[in-house]
Amino acid sequence: MAGLYLHIPFCKQACHYCDFHFSTSLKHQEAMVVAMKAELTLRKEELTDPIQTIYLGGGTPSLLTPAQLEELFETIQIHYQLSSAIEFTLEANPDDIDESLLIAYKAIGVNRLSLGIQSFRQQDLKFMNRAHNQQQAEQALNLVAEHFENYSVDLIYGVPDMPLEIWEQNLQLAFDANVPHLSCYALTVEPDTALDRFIQKGVVTPVDEALAKAHYDLLLDMTSEAGYVNYEFSNFGKPGFQSQNNTAYWEGVPYLGVGPGAHSLVGHVRSWNISNNPLYIKGLQAGKRPHESEKLSLNDRYNEYIMTGLRTAKGVSLSRISEEFGAVYRQYAESLLPELQAKNWIFLDGDDLHVPRSSKFVSDGIAAELFKLL
Repeated sequence: MAGLYLHIPFCKQACHYCDFHFSTSLKHQEAMVVAMKAELTLRKEELTDPIQTIYLGGGTPSLLTPAQLEELFETIQIHYQLSSAIEFTLEANPDDIDESLLIAYKAIGVNRLSLGIQSFRQQDLKFMNRAHNQQQAEQALNLVAEHFENYSVDLIYGVPDMPLEIWEQNLQLAFDANVPHLSCYALTVEPDTALDRFIQKGVVTPVDEALAKAHYDLLLDMTSEAGYVNYEFSNFGKPGFQSQNNTAYWEGVPYLGVGPGAHSLVGHVRSWNISNNPLYIKGLQAGKRPHESEKLSLNDRYNEYIMTGLRTAKGVSLSRISEEFGAVYRQYAESLLPELQAKNWIFLDGDDLHVPRSSKFVSDGIAAELFKLL
Protein backbone atom coordinates (compact mmCIF):
# COMPACT_ATOMS: atom_id res chain seq x y z
CA MET A 1 0.00 0.00 0.00
CA ALA A 2 1.26 3.48 -0.87
CA GLY A 3 -0.08 6.99 -1.38
CA LEU A 4 0.28 10.01 -3.64
CA TYR A 5 -0.14 13.56 -2.39
CA LEU A 6 -0.31 16.38 -4.96
CA HIS A 7 0.14 19.90 -3.62
CA ILE A 8 -1.70 22.50 -5.71
CA PRO A 9 -0.04 25.79 -4.63
CA PHE A 10 -2.65 28.36 -5.65
CA CYS A 11 -5.31 30.29 -3.71
CA LYS A 12 -7.67 33.15 -4.56
CA GLN A 13 -6.64 34.95 -1.38
CA ALA A 14 -4.59 34.31 1.75
CA CYS A 15 -6.42 33.04 4.83
CA HIS A 16 -5.15 34.92 7.86
CA TYR A 17 -4.12 31.76 9.75
CA CYS A 18 -2.47 29.79 6.93
CA ASP A 19 1.26 29.09 6.69
CA PHE A 20 1.10 26.48 3.90
CA HIS A 21 2.96 27.16 0.67
CA PHE A 22 0.76 28.86 -1.92
CA SER A 23 0.57 31.79 -4.32
CA THR A 24 -2.37 34.09 -5.05
CA SER A 25 -1.02 34.60 -8.56
CA LEU A 26 -2.42 32.04 -11.01
CA LYS A 27 -0.19 33.00 -13.95
CA HIS A 28 1.98 29.86 -13.61
CA GLN A 29 -0.96 27.48 -13.27
CA GLU A 30 -0.57 25.69 -16.62
CA ALA A 31 3.23 25.53 -16.27
CA MET A 32 2.75 24.10 -12.78
CA VAL A 33 0.59 21.27 -14.09
CA VAL A 34 3.23 20.45 -16.71
CA ALA A 35 5.96 20.48 -14.02
CA MET A 36 3.94 18.23 -11.69
CA LYS A 37 3.38 15.77 -14.55
CA ALA A 38 7.14 15.80 -15.10
CA GLU A 39 7.79 15.09 -11.41
CA LEU A 40 5.26 12.23 -11.40
CA THR A 41 7.05 10.73 -14.41
CA LEU A 42 10.53 11.30 -12.96
CA ARG A 43 9.67 9.54 -9.69
CA LYS A 44 7.64 6.61 -11.03
CA GLU A 45 10.14 4.00 -9.75
CA GLU A 46 10.15 5.22 -6.12
CA LEU A 47 6.99 3.40 -5.01
CA THR A 48 6.80 -0.35 -5.55
CA ASP A 49 3.43 -0.98 -3.85
CA PRO A 50 0.06 -0.22 -5.50
CA ILE A 51 -1.30 3.27 -4.92
CA GLN A 52 -4.20 3.05 -2.46
CA THR A 53 -4.82 6.77 -1.99
CA ILE A 54 -4.48 9.89 -4.13
CA TYR A 55 -4.98 13.19 -2.33
CA LEU A 56 -5.02 16.61 -3.97
CA GLY A 57 -4.44 19.29 -1.36
CA GLY A 58 -3.05 22.76 -1.20
CA GLY A 59 -3.56 25.53 -1.67
CA THR A 60 -6.84 25.15 -3.49
CA PRO A 61 -7.03 22.20 -5.91
CA SER A 62 -10.50 23.29 -7.04
CA LEU A 63 -8.85 26.24 -8.80
CA LEU A 64 -7.49 23.82 -11.42
CA THR A 65 -9.71 23.17 -14.42
CA PRO A 66 -11.18 19.69 -14.90
CA ALA A 67 -8.92 19.32 -17.96
CA GLN A 68 -5.83 20.06 -15.86
CA LEU A 69 -6.94 17.61 -13.18
CA GLU A 70 -7.53 14.98 -15.84
CA GLU A 71 -4.01 15.51 -17.21
CA LEU A 72 -2.55 14.83 -13.77
CA PHE A 73 -4.67 11.73 -13.20
CA GLU A 74 -3.86 10.34 -16.66
CA THR A 75 -0.14 10.74 -15.90
CA ILE A 76 -0.64 8.82 -12.66
CA GLN A 77 -2.54 6.06 -14.46
CA ILE A 78 0.24 5.68 -17.04
CA HIS A 79 3.16 5.46 -14.59
CA TYR A 80 1.77 3.99 -11.37
CA GLN A 81 0.03 0.79 -10.37
CA LEU A 82 -3.33 1.71 -8.85
CA SER A 83 -5.34 -0.30 -6.36
CA SER A 84 -8.76 -1.41 -7.57
CA ALA A 85 -10.24 0.20 -4.45
CA ILE A 86 -8.41 3.51 -4.66
CA GLU A 87 -9.53 6.51 -2.61
CA PHE A 88 -9.15 9.67 -4.72
CA THR A 89 -9.74 12.81 -2.65
CA LEU A 90 -9.82 16.40 -3.84
CA GLU A 91 -9.94 19.44 -1.56
CA ALA A 92 -12.42 22.09 -2.72
CA ASN A 93 -13.54 25.49 -1.48
CA PRO A 94 -17.26 26.30 -1.32
CA ASP A 95 -16.97 29.33 -3.61
CA ASP A 96 -15.58 27.16 -6.44
CA ILE A 97 -18.30 24.53 -6.36
CA ASP A 98 -21.11 24.17 -8.85
CA GLU A 99 -22.99 21.15 -10.18
CA SER A 100 -21.12 20.92 -13.49
CA LEU A 101 -17.78 20.90 -11.69
CA LEU A 102 -18.84 18.10 -9.34
CA ILE A 103 -20.01 16.03 -12.30
CA ALA A 104 -16.66 16.64 -14.01
CA TYR A 105 -14.75 15.57 -10.88
CA LYS A 106 -16.62 12.27 -10.74
CA ALA A 107 -16.00 11.67 -14.44
CA ILE A 108 -12.25 12.11 -13.88
CA GLY A 109 -12.26 9.55 -11.08
CA VAL A 110 -12.48 11.65 -7.90
CA ASN A 111 -14.56 9.62 -5.43
CA ARG A 112 -14.11 11.65 -2.26
CA LEU A 113 -14.36 15.40 -1.70
CA SER A 114 -12.95 17.42 1.20
CA LEU A 115 -14.90 20.65 1.55
CA GLY A 116 -13.08 23.53 3.28
CA ILE A 117 -15.99 25.23 5.03
CA GLN A 118 -14.16 26.09 8.32
CA SER A 119 -17.27 27.79 9.76
CA PHE A 120 -20.92 28.34 8.87
CA ARG A 121 -20.90 31.77 10.58
CA GLN A 122 -20.15 34.83 8.46
CA GLN A 123 -18.31 36.60 11.29
CA ASP A 124 -15.81 33.75 11.56
CA LEU A 125 -15.29 33.52 7.80
CA LYS A 126 -14.52 37.24 7.66
CA PHE A 127 -12.12 36.91 10.61
CA MET A 128 -10.27 34.09 8.80
CA ASN A 129 -10.35 35.97 5.46
CA ARG A 130 -11.98 33.04 3.71
CA ALA A 131 -13.02 33.59 0.09
CA HIS A 132 -16.55 32.18 0.59
CA ASN A 133 -19.50 33.37 2.63
CA GLN A 134 -22.02 31.62 4.85
CA GLN A 135 -24.57 31.12 2.08
CA GLN A 136 -21.96 29.60 -0.25
CA ALA A 137 -20.88 27.22 2.52
CA GLU A 138 -24.40 25.88 2.96
CA GLN A 139 -25.12 25.71 -0.77
CA ALA A 140 -21.85 23.88 -1.50
CA LEU A 141 -22.53 21.36 1.26
CA ASN A 142 -25.95 20.58 -0.19
CA LEU A 143 -24.51 20.18 -3.70
CA VAL A 144 -21.69 17.91 -2.58
CA ALA A 145 -24.12 15.72 -0.62
CA GLU A 146 -26.20 15.28 -3.77
CA HIS A 147 -23.25 14.10 -5.88
CA PHE A 148 -20.86 12.35 -3.46
CA GLU A 149 -21.54 9.64 -0.94
CA ASN A 150 -18.03 9.90 0.52
CA TYR A 151 -17.01 13.43 1.51
CA SER A 152 -15.59 15.38 4.41
CA VAL A 153 -16.07 18.85 5.88
CA ASP A 154 -13.29 20.90 7.51
CA LEU A 155 -14.21 23.03 10.51
CA ILE A 156 -12.02 25.24 12.73
CA TYR A 157 -12.58 25.71 16.46
CA GLY A 158 -10.88 27.88 19.07
CA VAL A 159 -11.65 31.02 17.06
CA PRO A 160 -11.51 34.09 19.36
CA ASP A 161 -14.95 35.41 20.29
CA MET A 162 -16.63 32.16 19.15
CA PRO A 163 -18.98 31.25 22.02
CA LEU A 164 -19.49 27.59 22.82
CA GLU A 165 -23.05 27.74 21.48
CA ILE A 166 -21.82 28.95 18.07
CA TRP A 167 -19.39 26.03 17.84
CA GLU A 168 -22.27 23.76 18.82
CA GLN A 169 -24.37 25.26 16.00
CA ASN A 170 -21.54 24.69 13.50
CA LEU A 171 -21.37 21.03 14.45
CA GLN A 172 -25.13 20.61 14.46
CA LEU A 173 -25.39 22.00 10.93
CA ALA A 174 -22.94 19.32 9.79
CA PHE A 175 -24.85 16.62 11.66
CA ASP A 176 -28.18 17.78 10.23
CA ALA A 177 -26.68 17.46 6.74
CA ASN A 178 -25.54 13.92 7.63
CA VAL A 179 -21.91 14.70 6.75
CA PRO A 180 -20.07 11.33 6.80
CA HIS A 181 -16.66 12.69 7.87
CA LEU A 182 -15.41 15.72 9.79
CA SER A 183 -11.89 17.11 10.11
CA CYS A 184 -11.83 19.64 12.94
CA TYR A 185 -8.74 21.70 13.71
CA ALA A 186 -7.88 24.16 16.46
CA LEU A 187 -7.00 27.63 15.23
CA THR A 188 -3.26 27.97 15.70
CA VAL A 189 -1.14 31.08 15.44
CA GLU A 190 1.74 30.32 13.08
CA PRO A 191 4.72 32.72 12.87
CA ASP A 192 4.67 35.37 10.13
CA THR A 193 1.00 34.84 9.27
CA ALA A 194 -1.47 37.73 9.14
CA LEU A 195 -3.13 36.37 12.28
CA ASP A 196 0.19 36.45 14.14
CA ARG A 197 0.77 40.07 13.12
CA PHE A 198 -2.79 41.13 14.05
CA ILE A 199 -2.41 39.61 17.53
CA GLN A 200 0.98 41.28 18.06
CA LYS A 201 -0.53 44.64 17.10
CA GLY A 202 -3.54 44.10 19.37
CA VAL A 203 -5.93 44.23 16.43
CA VAL A 204 -7.57 40.88 17.27
CA THR A 205 -8.09 38.90 20.46
CA PRO A 206 -5.38 36.30 21.15
CA VAL A 207 -6.31 32.65 20.79
CA ASP A 208 -7.55 31.32 24.14
CA GLU A 209 -6.36 27.75 24.80
CA ALA A 210 -9.01 27.22 27.49
CA LEU A 211 -11.72 28.14 24.96
CA ALA A 212 -10.19 25.81 22.37
CA LYS A 213 -10.17 22.96 24.91
CA ALA A 214 -13.83 23.63 25.76
CA HIS A 215 -14.63 23.51 22.03
CA TYR A 216 -12.69 20.24 21.65
CA ASP A 217 -14.41 18.62 24.63
CA LEU A 218 -17.78 19.56 23.15
CA LEU A 219 -16.63 18.19 19.79
CA LEU A 220 -15.81 14.82 21.38
CA ASP A 221 -19.17 14.68 23.15
CA MET A 222 -21.30 15.70 20.18
CA THR A 223 -19.55 13.54 17.58
CA SER A 224 -19.77 10.50 19.84
CA GLU A 225 -23.50 11.05 20.37
CA ALA A 226 -23.98 11.53 16.61
CA GLY A 227 -22.30 8.20 15.78
CA TYR A 228 -18.87 9.36 14.61
CA VAL A 229 -15.70 7.46 15.44
CA ASN A 230 -12.78 9.67 16.58
CA TYR A 231 -10.13 7.57 14.85
CA GLU A 232 -7.47 10.30 15.01
CA PHE A 233 -7.24 13.43 17.15
CA SER A 234 -8.74 15.77 14.52
CA ASN A 235 -10.70 13.28 12.41
CA PHE A 236 -14.18 11.87 12.92
CA GLY A 237 -15.86 9.42 10.59
CA LYS A 238 -19.15 7.61 10.45
CA PRO A 239 -18.68 3.82 10.22
CA GLY A 240 -17.25 3.00 6.77
CA PHE A 241 -16.13 6.59 6.11
CA GLN A 242 -12.76 6.72 7.81
CA SER A 243 -10.31 8.43 5.44
CA GLN A 244 -7.84 5.93 3.98
CA ASN A 245 -5.43 8.78 3.26
CA ASN A 246 -5.46 10.03 6.85
CA THR A 247 -5.12 6.52 8.23
CA ALA A 248 -2.19 5.72 5.94
CA TYR A 249 -0.40 8.92 6.97
CA TRP A 250 -0.72 8.21 10.69
CA GLU A 251 0.40 4.60 10.21
CA GLY A 252 3.57 5.55 8.34
CA VAL A 253 2.59 4.17 4.93
CA PRO A 254 5.04 5.31 2.20
CA TYR A 255 3.87 8.20 0.05
CA LEU A 256 5.14 10.59 -2.60
CA GLY A 257 4.48 14.29 -2.27
CA VAL A 258 4.40 15.99 -5.66
CA GLY A 259 4.43 19.76 -6.21
CA PRO A 260 6.26 22.69 -4.56
CA GLY A 261 6.50 22.36 -0.79
CA ALA A 262 5.24 18.76 -0.79
CA HIS A 263 6.81 16.21 1.57
CA SER A 264 7.47 12.51 0.87
CA LEU A 265 8.27 9.48 2.99
CA VAL A 266 9.73 6.43 1.28
CA GLY A 267 11.51 3.82 3.36
CA HIS A 268 13.41 5.71 6.05
CA VAL A 269 13.95 8.79 3.89
CA ARG A 270 11.90 11.95 4.22
CA SER A 271 12.19 14.55 1.46
CA TRP A 272 10.56 17.86 0.64
CA ASN A 273 10.34 19.90 -2.52
CA ILE A 274 11.39 23.52 -2.73
CA SER A 275 8.63 25.93 -1.63
CA ASN A 276 9.01 28.27 -4.58
CA ASN A 277 6.76 27.98 -7.63
CA PRO A 278 9.07 29.47 -10.32
CA LEU A 279 12.14 27.56 -9.08
CA TYR A 280 10.16 24.32 -8.84
CA ILE A 281 8.93 24.74 -12.42
CA LYS A 282 12.38 25.70 -13.68
CA GLY A 283 13.94 22.65 -12.04
CA LEU A 284 11.45 20.21 -13.57
CA GLN A 285 11.86 21.86 -16.97
CA ALA A 286 15.53 20.90 -16.67
CA GLY A 287 14.60 17.35 -15.69
CA LYS A 288 15.53 17.75 -12.02
CA ARG A 289 13.44 17.70 -8.87
CA PRO A 290 14.45 20.64 -6.62
CA HIS A 291 14.33 19.10 -3.16
CA GLU A 292 16.12 18.27 0.07
CA SER A 293 16.06 15.03 2.03
CA GLU A 294 17.11 13.40 5.29
CA LYS A 295 17.47 9.82 6.42
CA LEU A 296 15.50 9.26 9.60
CA SER A 297 17.48 7.76 12.44
CA LEU A 298 16.11 4.96 14.62
CA ASN A 299 15.46 7.59 17.27
CA ASP A 300 13.58 9.81 14.78
CA ARG A 301 11.40 6.90 13.69
CA TYR A 302 10.59 5.87 17.25
CA ASN A 303 9.62 9.44 18.18
CA GLU A 304 7.46 9.79 15.06
CA TYR A 305 5.68 6.52 15.84
CA ILE A 306 4.94 7.73 19.38
CA MET A 307 3.69 11.10 18.10
CA THR A 308 1.41 9.69 15.40
CA GLY A 309 0.29 6.61 17.34
CA LEU A 310 -0.91 8.46 20.42
CA ARG A 311 -3.10 10.68 18.23
CA THR A 312 -5.02 7.66 16.95
CA ALA A 313 -7.66 5.36 18.36
CA LYS A 314 -5.31 2.48 17.57
CA GLY A 315 -2.73 3.80 20.02
CA VAL A 316 0.91 2.77 20.39
CA SER A 317 1.78 -0.93 20.46
CA LEU A 318 4.56 -1.94 22.84
CA SER A 319 5.11 -5.09 20.76
CA ARG A 320 5.59 -2.99 17.65
CA ILE A 321 8.13 -0.85 19.50
CA SER A 322 10.08 -4.03 20.31
CA GLU A 323 9.86 -5.34 16.75
CA GLU A 324 10.72 -2.11 14.91
CA PHE A 325 13.03 -0.29 17.30
CA GLY A 326 14.34 -2.90 19.73
CA ALA A 327 13.99 -3.91 23.37
CA VAL A 328 15.87 -0.81 24.59
CA TYR A 329 13.12 1.48 23.24
CA ARG A 330 10.35 -0.61 24.75
CA GLN A 331 12.09 -0.63 28.13
CA TYR A 332 12.53 3.14 27.87
CA ALA A 333 8.81 3.68 27.15
CA GLU A 334 7.74 1.30 29.92
CA SER A 335 9.99 3.06 32.43
CA LEU A 336 8.02 6.29 31.90
CA LEU A 337 4.56 4.75 32.21
CA PRO A 338 4.07 4.83 36.01
CA GLU A 339 4.45 8.62 36.15
CA LEU A 340 2.28 9.18 33.07
CA GLN A 341 -0.41 6.82 34.37
CA ALA A 342 -0.39 8.57 37.75
CA LYS A 343 -1.14 11.86 35.95
CA ASN A 344 -3.93 10.15 33.96
CA TRP A 345 -2.11 10.96 30.73
CA ILE A 346 -1.71 7.37 29.55
CA PHE A 347 -3.57 4.11 30.06
CA LEU A 348 -2.57 0.62 29.00
CA ASP A 349 -5.10 -1.59 27.20
CA GLY A 350 -3.43 -4.96 26.86
CA ASP A 351 -0.31 -4.23 24.80
CA ASP A 352 -1.39 -0.78 23.62
CA LEU A 353 -0.84 2.70 25.02
CA HIS A 354 -3.68 5.22 24.73
CA VAL A 355 -4.39 8.78 25.82
CA PRO A 356 -7.58 8.90 27.96
CA ARG A 357 -10.53 11.01 26.87
CA SER A 358 -9.86 13.61 29.59
CA SER A 359 -6.31 14.26 28.31
CA LYS A 360 -6.81 14.06 24.54
CA PHE A 361 -6.51 17.79 24.00
CA VAL A 362 -2.86 17.67 25.09
CA SER A 363 -1.98 14.45 23.19
CA ASP A 364 1.03 15.98 21.46
CA GLY A 365 2.49 17.17 24.75
CA ILE A 366 1.99 13.73 26.27
CA ALA A 367 3.72 12.14 23.28
CA ALA A 368 6.70 14.44 23.82
CA GLU A 369 7.06 13.00 27.33
CA LEU A 370 7.75 9.61 25.75
CA PHE A 371 10.27 10.85 23.18
CA LYS A 372 13.73 9.42 23.40
CA LEU A 373 16.33 12.15 23.20
CA LEU A 374 19.88 11.44 22.08
